[in-house]
Amino acid sequence: MEFTDMRQKVTTLAVMIFLFPLLSGCEDDIGVDLMLAADAGLDAVKAVIVSDDAVRNMAFETVQYADAQNRVAPAHSRHAQRLQRLTAPYVSHAGQRFNFKAYLTPEINAFATADGSIRIYSGLMDRMDDSELLFIIGHEMGHVIKGHSRKKIRIAYASRAIRKGAASINNEVGSIARSQIGGFAEQLLNAQYSQKEEKEADDYGLLFLKSAGHNLMVAASALQKLASTSASHSFLSSHPAPEKRSKRILVQIQ
Repeated sequence: MEFTDMRQKVTTLAVMIFLFPLLSGCEDDIGVDLMLAADAGLDAVKAVIVSDDAVRNMAFETVQYADAQNRVAPAHSRHAQRLQRLTAPYVSHAGQRFNFKAYLTPEINAFATADGSIRIYSGLMDRMDDSELLFIIGHEMGHVIKGHSRKKIRIAYASRAIRKGAASINNEVGSIARSQIGGFAEQLLNAQYSQKEEKEADDYGLLFLKSAGHNLMVAASALQKLASTSASHSFLSSHPAPEKRSKRILVQIQ
């Protein structure tokens, strides 16, 4: 029932996106790109009805883009070898296939996409011992297994539809919106998870540590290390802040 209601709402949004530029076209100084407006409406519908296979394909294309934009650690590098050693038992986990790569960059970050791709930045790896890094890896795996990464794609698709609706108006605002249509991958990678999703991923990371036989306290120490790092790093932009997340984890452990 909830899915049907959401589908109806987004379909209504799609119709509104399509009709708005048509009505605006009554003014002589505003042109309308009907094909782009129609495309926006279709994107809004796809945001809800897009299949799991399509979501995985979009995730794969997104991570391919990200890999091309970053320096992937070669197999012989210490970062790649360390990551392979830690993640080898988890290439297949909880019914999901994963692939892991390290990016050689001082940035402190990590992300996961809906196809099971997980990327860990070397700047983050260098701050963590193996157990702490496993918590981060488990956290990112949790985003995939709990469906958070799949939800991000649907939200990005809906946002893209709205931008296309604006882009169908041939004025200054439309030009700005049109120039951003190609940024789907950046939008998806930069989108934040909700507070609830971050908590769920932290909880999954904690259970992941427990199943691997590690001291659960390392989850709190990993988050404390993140909390002591400059807030300019994108991994720290999620809510709640790592310090609060660390305190919450300690309460759970105790």
